[in-house]
This record gives sequence, structure tokens and C-alpha cells, in this order.
Amino acid sequence: MTFSLAELMVCAASQSFDDEGEVLATGIGLLPRLAASLAMRTTNPDMMMTDSQSYMLSRPNPVSGMTSHAGQANENWMGFARIFDNVWSGARHALVGPSQVDRFGQTNIAALGGTYDAPKVQLLGVRGFPGNSISHANSFFVPKHSTRVFVAGECDVVCSVGYNPDRLPRGYSFDDVDIRRVITDLCVMDFNGPNKQMRVISLHPGVQLAEVQENTGFELAVADTVAETASPTHEQLAIISELDPLNFRAKQLKDNPPGVRSA
Repeated sequence: MTFSLAELMVCAASQSFDDEGEVLATGIGLLPRLAASLAMRTTNPDMMMTDSQSYMLSRPNPVSGMTSHAGQANENWMGFARIFDNVWSGARHALVGPSQVDRFGQTNIAALGGTYDAPKVQLLGVRGFPGNSISHANSFFVPKHSTRVFVAGECDVVCSVGYNPDRLPRGYSFDDVDIRRVITDLCVMDFNGPNKQMRVISLHPGVQLAEVQENTGFELAVADTVAETASPTHEQLAIISELDPLNFRAKQLKDNPPGVRSA
């Protein structure tokens, strides 16, 4: 059975939502959206998802091939104001793609380099990251694992709360921060190392631990047993193809590499 790296990452990221029950899953980007949809179709049927407009769905929409919202599996209305009610209640898990992540799990989607008033590169702005990071669970999806993303020191602009005691809001503790998984093109990580250190828990087929550390700007913890990231099953690949019939996933990673790296 052959599969792409994108499909491997989708399946690995879908495990972030296992056994969560009735939470709103938000996948930012095509592959994260596929991951959340796959979880809803397999390991967590109680999960909720929107059509990205105003309805809750009992069955996720495909990420490609849709020409109309007619006939989608609407379960309830979920307007913009109700999204905020859901966010603040904590009943949400977002799978997001930050531009930078530091050793604390703080992220940056706002600007790169220069100064705060005159950055070298202007990005999205902080948007909802501050509130999201302190209100509900988050996981990170990183298509290219490198020291440009996993930076030494703090992020150029700190957009989200992480496990940095010097930046916790007054009255909050690490128990109020919930960063579940970090999925990259090299490995899967979490923040269950000593003192909430980022920790490698699985390596993608053909990837060595030294390569992961070399492409990270800070020291990583390593799980006692580092597994090989599980290959997609036939069922998972069939569902992914159904959710992405035009194979847009093949365009998300440069050159669409295979999921098993050759020696």
C-alpha cells in the first residue's frame, strides 16, 4: 500500500481529536480540515464541525469538488456570535498552522523579523490566537519542520499563550493551557516532557531523531518509547479520497513526497 506524506500527516493529525466527544473541531487549512473530518468520520462521530459559514454539520463537507452547499448535512444553525460562545466555553479544539513556534509553545502568525512597528514581513496579525489559546485546546500543524518555524528564543511576535510562566495572564496556571499535539512533516510531538517541554512521541517512516533535533531551534525531550508514526489504513485512505475527490491534498506539500522516505 502506498500513501503520500500529506496523507500520513492527515491521519496522524486526526488522532488529536480521538475520544474528545462533542467538541467543535476547527481545522485551519486544507490538510488540518481533512484531519478533523477524518476523525469525525472514524474515531469521534460525536465531534461537531461547521460548514465554515453558518451551519453545524452531522457529516463533514468535502474539501474539494463541492459546487453548492445544497444537500449538505445541516444539523443546526451556528452563526458567528454562537461561535464565540462555543470558544469561550472551552468546547472547541483548533488545529492551526502557526508561522513560528517557540520552546514554550507560544506561536506567531502576525509578523516576522524587524521590530514590532516595522517588521520585515507582515502576516495576518494576532487575530483570535490570544483568546483561543487560553480558552480551549489547540494543536499545531506544520508542513515544513525547520528552525525557521521552531525558533530559538521567543517568537518574533507572541500571539498565543504557551507554557511560559513569565507570560501567563494573572490568575492562570499551566493547567489552563492545553496544547495537545504538534504534527510536522518529520514527526509528531506533544508538550508532556519535563516542565512542559516539547517532546517527540513518533517519527515518520524513514526519519531519524537527529534530523528532527537538527531542524529545531531548541532542545526537545524524547518519549521513553518513540514509535513510528502509524501508516494510514485502507479505510482511512478511502475516506480521505472521498473527502478530497479532486486530490487537492497532493498540492499542499512541495513535490507531494511519499509517506515512507526511501533510504
